[in-house]
Amino acid sequence: MSKIFIFGGSGRVATELIKDLVADGNEVVAAARHPENVIRLDGVTADKLDLHANIDEIASQIKGSDIVYFTAGSRGKDLIQTDALGAIKTMIASEKVGIKRYVMLSSMYSLDIDAFNSIPGLEDYLAAKFFADTYLKDSTNLEYTILQPTNLTEKAATGKISLDITTSKENTIPDVARVLADIIKYPNTVGKVIEMTGGNTEIEEALKSIK
Repeated sequence: MSKIFIFGGSGRVATELIKDLVADGNEVVAAARHPENVIRLDGVTADKLDLHANIDEIASQIKGSDIVYFTAGSRGKDLIQTDALGAIKTMIASEKVGIKRYVMLSSMYSLDIDAFNSIPGLEDYLAAKFFADTYLKDSTNLEYTILQPTNLTEKAATGKISLDITTSKENTIPDVARVLADIIKYPNTVGKVIEMTGGNTEIEEALKSIK
């Protein structure tokens, strides 16, 4: 069992992720600006947290956790303070209190500046994710994994994915959540940026194949 802290704990992906992590036997603290929207399950604690908080405040809340997930997003309303700087503050706070494992839910093309204009309307969002993901990779010593799914859809889980994003342009939210939950089981995912989309490979098999 691990003690897991989730930023953005009331979101669509986080809700499914929490279910998976608890089913796997983990203890979860899910933090959100509106903790009343966090799913209520045994083994889950809802915390109030605003990513505008300072680093020391964030550090005090996550202290004692084994693993941090960042699934927060402002949906375009607060890209700098939430999606970029907010994420970076959680990384600094994690290192400050000795947390090593950090899993980032990102987006396709987040680290490919030349591809930003291929998703009209999301250029600024991708730019914010670029700064957060680049900081995580290049300016921390965290044992990170960055997951880059394609378009999220509210469809039923398939349990199957592809690591080749040219094969599809959508993922079901439950599949993305299951991948996030399973990433921490595979040491080979540490230090990796993982692209994913819908596909025909069982999630376990796909994660095992990452080198």
